[in-house]
This record gives sequence, C-alpha cells and structure tokens, in this order.
Amino acid sequence: MFQPKGIIPALVTPMDRSGNLLEDGLREVIDYTIEGGVHGVFVLGSTGEIYGLDTKQKQRVLEITVDHVAGRVPIYAGASEITTKDCIQTTQLAESIGGISAVSVLTPYFITPNQEELKEHYKAIAGSTNLPIILYGNDEKTNVSISPDTAVELADVENIVAIKDSSGDMSKMGEYIRRTQGKDFSVLAGRDTLIFGNLCYGGSGGIASTGNVAPAIVAGIYDAYIAGEFEKSRELQYKLAPLRLAFGLGSFPVVMKEALNLVGINAGVTLGPINEMSPQNREKLIQVLKDLNLYQVRV
Repeated sequence: MFQPKGIIPALVTPMDRSGNLLEDGLREVIDYTIEGGVHGVFVLGSTGEIYGLDTKQKQRVLEITVDHVAGRVPIYAGASEITTKDCIQTTQLAESIGGISAVSVLTPYFITPNQEELKEHYKAIAGSTNLPIILYGNDEKTNVSISPDTAVELADVENIVAIKDSSGDMSKMGEYIRRTQGKDFSVLAGRDTLIFGNLCYGGSGGIASTGNVAPAIVAGIYDAYIAGEFEKSRELQYKLAPLRLAFGLGSFPVVMKEALNLVGINAGVTLGPINEMSPQNREKLIQVLKDLNLYQVRV
C-alpha cells in the first residue's frame, strides 16, 4: 500500500473575484512547487478552500492536476466534507478520475462526533474506495480531536495509511508516531513549524501550506534530514518559521494567496467573506518574502 512521505504542499486554488477557477494559475502553482523539489502535491485541502468549491470545480481541479503533474510526483486530494455520505462522494470522485495516490479526510466540522463515531466515519470512507486514506486532525479549526487510541485502531484498517496532525501538540503527534511503530502508517506534520520535530521523532514529513510559497526551503528540511544533515535541516526549519508565522497577518487562507501573488504567481483572491490583507500587514509580508529572497521571484 502507498506510504505518504516527504513534503507535500497543500496547494491554494487560484480563483477570480467571481469565484471562477483560474486554471493557468493552478498550473503555475503546480510547476513552481514541483520545481522547488516537493515530494507530492495536495489539492482540495482547507488551504485550497474545498469548502467553497462546487462539485464541478472540485472535479476540474483534480483533472487539471492529474494532467499537469503528469506523473512527476504523487497527487493527494482532499475529501473533507461534513457528513460521511459527502466524504464518500468526494473520495469516489477522486478515485473515478484516476491518478490520485491518496485522499485526505479532515474530521467533521460544525458537528462534534465522539471517538466511536469518528471510527465508524473513517472506516465507512475507507470501505468505499480502493484509494489509501489519510486521517486529518485540525483541533483548532474543527473542535474535533483524533485521540491516539483512535488513530492506533484505524491504522489497522488496510487502506488507512497515515495521519496529518495539525493540532500543534507535539506530545500528541509523538504519541501517534510512537504507538504506530511497526505498522505501515505514516505520521505527517500539519504544522509547518514542527516538520523537523516530526522527523526527529520518527515521523514521515509534512503537509505544508508554506510549500506553496517557499517550496525549496520546506523540501530542504526533509531532504537534509534524510541525508543525515541534521543541523542544516534544523536551520532550514528556523528559516521557514517567520513565513509560517506571517500567515497570521490575515484571515485564513488569504495570506497564502497574497504571498503567491507577491512571488509572481497569479493565485487570484480568497473567497468571501474573507477580505484582502490590510496595507500595513501586506508590507510586513513583503518584508518576510524579501528576507527569504522570494519577493517577485517569478516575475
């Protein structure tokens, strides 16, 4: 079964002010990240505003990604809906298109299932497809946590192959890693500031939104670590931190798109009700990009 590893950027979905997909912008983001050395691309995640896309748009994003990646790296797709039924529908859409290596499923949001309900939810999704499934926990956004006990049990399901942990809780991520040792199960950091920590503890890498903007730096954390260059890996993690922290300069996920626009890639705008960054915070973001030699690098 496929095992996720490395640095996988959670790509933005470029859109215009009317909410239409900017297809060439998506192709630009794909090329930019792959040229930067990432180990996969992930579309239709929360950074990709899956919650604001209709079924036709989701299908088109997947079709363009499969066509344009053309086998260069594995493709991951999000299927993060609220109900089990809708998660299955999006998972089967991804499977029907072909060329998708794995599907990531965020815990339900707005509703708050207990751990037994979460287990049933993920087992039903896994049973509906031949695709590998990645569990995704983001406690801050959903108020739903995947306990280590639940992760350990679900890791025994044949096609549940990994978990992305965006809790920011290194102790919990460490327990996911420790307690799934010996299983064919990957633990990926969802907090970009904890990629090095994930690797040191025995994890497999990260699904990182900063990989949209600084793919070479993020991929370098993983590549240096795998090469045994631990000090270099840590220094790259330090170098990345200001960019990740800068994502707090605006409402999620506007800063990722604005950063890409400032790099020179047409990422378009963020779906309402999220507005543009303030001029003051935009200047702060520009300075962070200049410090990383990324400002208008693609112009």
